[in-house]
This record gives sequence, C-alpha cells and structure tokens, in this order.
Amino acid sequence: MKIAITGKGGVGKTTVAAILARLYADEGRKVLAADVDPDANLGMALGFTPEEMADIVPISKMRELIAERTGAGSETFGKFFRINPKVDDIPDKVAKEKNGVKLLLLGTVETGGTGCVCPEHVLLKQLISHLIIRRDDVVIMDMEAGLEHLGRGTSSEMDQFVVVIEPGERSVQTYRQVVKLASDLGVKKVRVIANKVRNEEDEQFVRARIPEEALLGIVHYTGDVQEADRAGKSPYDYSKQTVEEIRAIKARIDGE
Repeated sequence: MKIAITGKGGVGKTTVAAILARLYADEGRKVLAADVDPDANLGMALGFTPEEMADIVPISKMRELIAERTGAGSETFGKFFRINPKVDDIPDKVAKEKNGVKLLLLGTVETGGTGCVCPEHVLLKQLISHLIIRRDDVVIMDMEAGLEHLGRGTSSEMDQFVVVIEPGERSVQTYRQVVKLASDLGVKKVRVIANKVRNEEDEQFVRARIPEEALLGIVHYTGDVQEADRAGKSPYDYSKQTVEEIRAIKARIDGE
C-alpha cells in the first residue's frame, strides 16, 4: 500500500498521515512514513519527542551520503554526478522507529530557482521512486501541496493520492490544483479527506464542492488534536474520535 497525502498548510494532513501510519502498524504491517514536506512535523505526530527529532538529520542534509551515492565530490558537487544513485539500503540504514512506524525524514532542496538538477534532488527523487515502486512496506508519504517530487512512472504506482482539505474555498482550490497536477502525471484518481468539520454547514459546504466518489470521508474537529500538539504528543494517543474516523477512512482505502 502506497499513499501520498497532500494539501495546503494547516489543514491537518500530517495528523491524517500519522494516524494512518500507526493504524497500519497496529495490524503488524511494516510501515514506513516519509516526510516530504519542507515544514517537517510528521515525526512529532508519530510520537517522537522534540529531543529525538533534534537528532534526526534530513537526508537532503546528509552531504557525505549524497556525495558517496552520486559521486559528487567537493570539486564536482553540483556539476558532475550519477543520476541513478544506489538508494535501496537507505531506508533501513537511516530510518528511525517509533510506535511501530519507521520515519524517513527526506528534507528539501534549497534552491533559488525551479527545476533544480543537483545531487540532493537526484538522490531524493530516486529514493522516493524506490519507496513507491520497489519497497514492500506500507508507505505513507506526507507531502506538500505540489507533486514535483513524483515522476510519471512513479506516480502511476501510487495506490492513493489523498488531499486533506478543510471547509474553505482556498483548501478546495488546492484540491483542484492537485487533481490537475496528478492528471499531468497520468493519475486520474485523487481522493479527498475533509478535516476540521465542525457542523452540518461545514459538511454541506464540502459535499457541494467535492464529487461524492472522490470523498473518502469526514473527520470532525476536536480540541484533542490541538491538545496533543501542545503536549508534543501523537494525536493517535489523544483523540479517540479522530482515530476512529480515520480508521473508517482506512477501511475504505483498503477496500478499493
């Protein structure tokens, strides 16, 4: 099972990604959660402490590893390097485990322009392709709204593209943008989880804008998730309601 979870900032996609990962881990599945969002918060949502997270170096910052795998030395870094580096052993080598879930913190490539072709970018893209196409684990990817990390061949192997939205036009617009990006990559099926739904009015707003066949489910607002964040804990351990609603969504994902 390979699931990419995306959405605009603040909608709760990291909460959804973390709870899904822990639900699969509870079944005894091998689960790898990959944080592809530059604003990396997945580790805390999985239950890692701030101290544990401070010790985790994003792969994009592992300069020695990048140089070793791409052949980019101090004199050639950013100029000449291998475009198909070996990555199959990286998840087991650098991932950290908590509550039955292995976390892989990918990080981001800092560049002033677009279309960066650099050793860091090549390694990350090759690693993501490996996770999706050749890794046997359940892979949950917490992504930013864009899908630029994914190539056409990689995207076609995804089981689910899931956009987390909240009841608001900007969030719905992000969903529509992801649908277009996914379509450009040859992916037709993009599903939606509506999060932070407070009342019937919110639910009607969502249902009026999201096709019924695209809506995986609704997660209602609860202050427990915010309390978990304040305490630096996993929402899985704080909010029974949220966990049960996402469990029902997981059942839909597994049944398709």
